[in-house]
Amino acid sequence: GGQHYTSARINTQAKADFKYGKIEARLKLPYGQGIWPAFWTLGGNIDQVSWPACGEIDIMELIGGTGYNDRTAYGTPHWALANGDHAQYGGSKTLASGKYNDAFHTFSIEWTSQYIKWFMDGVQFHVMSITNADFTELKQNHFIILNLAVGGDWPGYPDATTVFPQKFEIDYVRVYQLLSKEVIQGKD
Repeated sequence: GGQHYTSARINTQAKADFKYGKIEARLKLPYGQGIWPAFWTLGGNIDQVSWPACGEIDIMELIGGTGYNDRTAYGTPHWALANGDHAQYGGSKTLASGKYNDAFHTFSIEWTSQYIKWFMDGVQFHVMSITNADFTELKQNHFIILNLAVGGDWPGYPDATTVFPQKFEIDYVRVYQLLSKEVIQGKD
């Protein structure tokens, strides 16, 4: 379209949606100023109620750039307050060294009617209780999205330091659904 770069997205909208369970993907992330990969969900009713009333769960989001940005991944739910305003509550996982482009990492959430927990390589880095009645957007079917945006409000735009082409490598995406009553049993 005459532009210097473009963004890409794949999703399961109108194909498959999910409510509760574990959603994970093994990913090798792109890097650099203006590069914005994400692995996330949106409420299946987005066409009826719009955003943020549909709810959003960012399983992994990275804003590329030198230093801290290329080594920090975010996990954030988004919802609408009673007055319709946007609300969010995020956490992040920063690598001690290197960047998320150096190796594959597994990003996941465990999602129940009680909480959402975020993990990177099996280590929990964020949790949010969703027991409050205000979180109805986070208690409905969601579809999955994987995208690589180039430029945008949060990361800014590519500059002379940004390397092209970029790759967002996806080894797998898996969904483990919670199909029965939520019960954990064990010895007292």
